[in-house]
Amino acid sequence: MSSQFFGLNVAYTGLNAYMASINTTANNISNVQTKGYSKQVVELESQSAIRAFDRYGNVGAGVSAKQVSQLRDLYYDTKYWNNESYKGYYSTKEYYMLQIENYYTDDATTPGFSSVFASMFNSLDAVKSNAGSTSVRNQFISDASKLCSYFNTNASRLELLQATVNDEVKTTVNNINSIAQKVALLNKQINTIEQNGGQANELRDQRALLVDELSGIVTIEAKEAEVTNSNYPDMYTGATTYTIKVNGQVLVDTYEYNTLKTVTRTNKYNQSDIDGLYDVVWEATDVKFDVWGNNQRGSLRGLFEIRDGNDRQNLKGQVSETGTNTLKITNPSITNAMELNLPPTGTIMVNNTYYNYSSFDVEMDADENITSVTFNFDTGFSDTVQTKLAAQNLVVGSTVDYKGIPYYMNQMNLFLRNFSRVTNDLHKQGIDMNGDDGTSFFVANDVNMNREGDFDGYYLDGTTADDLSGITDATGTITFRDSSDTYYRLTAANVMVASAISAHPEKMATTKKRYDDDNNVINDGVDSATLVKDWLTLEKDVKVFRDGGANTFLQCIYADVTVDTQECSTFTENFTNIEETIQNQRDSVSGVDEDEEALDLVKFQNAYNLSSKMISVLAEIYDQLILRTGV
Repeated sequence: MSSQFFGLNVAYTGLNAYMASINTTANNISNVQTKGYSKQVVELESQSAIRAFDRYGNVGAGVSAKQVSQLRDLYYDTKYWNNESYKGYYSTKEYYMLQIENYYTDDATTPGFSSVFASMFNSLDAVKSNAGSTSVRNQFISDASKLCSYFNTNASRLELLQATVNDEVKTTVNNINSIAQKVALLNKQINTIEQNGGQANELRDQRALLVDELSGIVTIEAKEAEVTNSNYPDMYTGATTYTIKVNGQVLVDTYEYNTLKTVTRTNKYNQSDIDGLYDVVWEATDVKFDVWGNNQRGSLRGLFEIRDGNDRQNLKGQVSETGTNTLKITNPSITNAMELNLPPTGTIMVNNTYYNYSSFDVEMDADENITSVTFNFDTGFSDTVQTKLAAQNLVVGSTVDYKGIPYYMNQMNLFLRNFSRVTNDLHKQGIDMNGDDGTSFFVANDVNMNREGDFDGYYLDGTTADDLSGITDATGTITFRDSSDTYYRLTAANVMVASAISAHPEKMATTKKRYDDDNNVINDGVDSATLVKDWLTLEKDVKVFRDGGANTFLQCIYADVTVDTQECSTFTENFTNIEETIQNQRDSVSGVDEDEEALDLVKFQNAYNLSSKMISVLAEIYDQLILRTGV
């Protein structure tokens, strides 16, 4: 039979077990407001029974606290991580889209395009009534300059925003590396503790918080697996492997981790891009990080879409001719010369290989449609490479299916090129107060043009550098010779009223050219405004932008930006609500509930008291046995 004092040991195990449960409950209550803390519980199990060598066989030996474990459900964790990647993706875009939307605001407190544009044509209407007044002309020229300033300012804002997003890309990459390093370090600490029989619950909570943060940046796959003894597969060693993958690439492999880095692009992808934009590559291999993967979301992709989004409006085509230093494409995806958004020097991709071109030439037909584009390279292609590139698809820059900063820059450029062209073409049909022919009214103040007046090796209408008579090489101002000019150089960042007209309002043409029988120009006098009447029709009666009048520019742009902003806001709200739902589900498993802990405290206290009472009862029994039994 068992020892007469065996019951004391059984009661003692109860005291130990429920004291551990009470201490664990105290720890849960202390961390009820700790972010990321998972509820801990003491796993109790009955001790192995002992043989009593009596008719009743075995006798229970009490209870033991197996381990203190945390309550956590991988299913809900995975759901949370997947949702966070979408929330991070849309919330990042929403943050920057709201800023872009604000740039195009036009109301009583913030006058925008419509206000400035209407004011300019109101001033032009005043010129119609008093064309001979230089002060009236000055007012119109001043309002036209304000229109240019509006676009100059918005271009500068978008460039600054692109630089801000670019800096955040670098910061985000550094954050990914920091998280990967911390997770790898925690993996080692967790295994060190648990291989020695402990439970690293607090460290596991820290790791889970880091993975939660990482999931908002990139879409991840996290997996933990037990390490068993190779000689005895059923024997758990206490250690685990923990891996995190991004796009199938290993970011963290238990104690090891791979890092990303940002590299500066040598060339631009869009004409209006700022210098120094970053690409992200794996540091060990220099292989590009696939931010555009089909399943990839997170704030990092959101940043790239805002920074590089061109709504797929980059040039694409098929290589028709190859040379030692050239590639020519025919039937390009962009045929309207006004829409051309190629950077002067840039990057093309053929067969998933990138090549940097140094310049390009464009050929157009009689209707001024682009028929071919030839890219020139400083480094020559071998015969083998030329054969490999022949008849292959060519993409300039990157194709991003989102309306980001480059898209809005391109739309402003497109509007200004079309509006400037119809304005300049009309202005050249008139004569100024001095009887001289009208010149370009809107010009491009292009500081990148060299002083020789050429286009640094690329030109768009087949002319040579010696034939660019319309360029003022001393100032770098392109005044556009005639209607065959493609206005490629004119952008929102550099549009301006011609300085000669700004300085001398009498050079503004208000009278249409008329000729007498001897083909001499008839001067109708300084008060004549026959040209102004046609000029006023450019406000809304002439198709300039997206098959609408010039006055519809803001309506079109604002429709784009508000629709995209609203979409981002809607999805951000949706995924935020889903996040709350999943978090509630996670909390139902791993969260600390104050009422539940209070009940547990009472329950464990009663159990502890009962174990104590058991010892008291046994003490009385032993007192009778020892002191009052015997001879």
